[in-house]
Amino acid sequence: MARKIPRSDTRRIARERIAILFQRARECIPLEPARSDRYVALARKISMKHRVRLDRGLRRQFCHHCGRLLVPGVNMRVRIRRGMVVITCLSCHQQTRFLARRER
Repeated sequence: MARKIPRSDTRRIARERIAILFQRARECIPLEPARSDRYVALARKISMKHRVRLDRGLRRQFCHHCGRLLVPGVNMRVRIRRGMVVITCLSCHQQTRFLARRER
């Protein structure tokens, strides 16, 4: 029977793989957007399978509606309205809003 790997180790490995996939997605977006979308989909699948929460920075890097990697000026628009940051995905035209907090 195979040796069981502790959950903490699998989650650590999953976080490392997710970070690598997002890095590769950022690298290949100008040349191959479809491949970068696939990397984002794989990273999300790994996080769901191993129940690893994505960091806030990673969560805001992709569209939650169509799954595309968001790059400002290329396929996303950022606006600030009434204390909210509004991100518009130019692929599916969905808007995501979150509070604009000031740094302390």
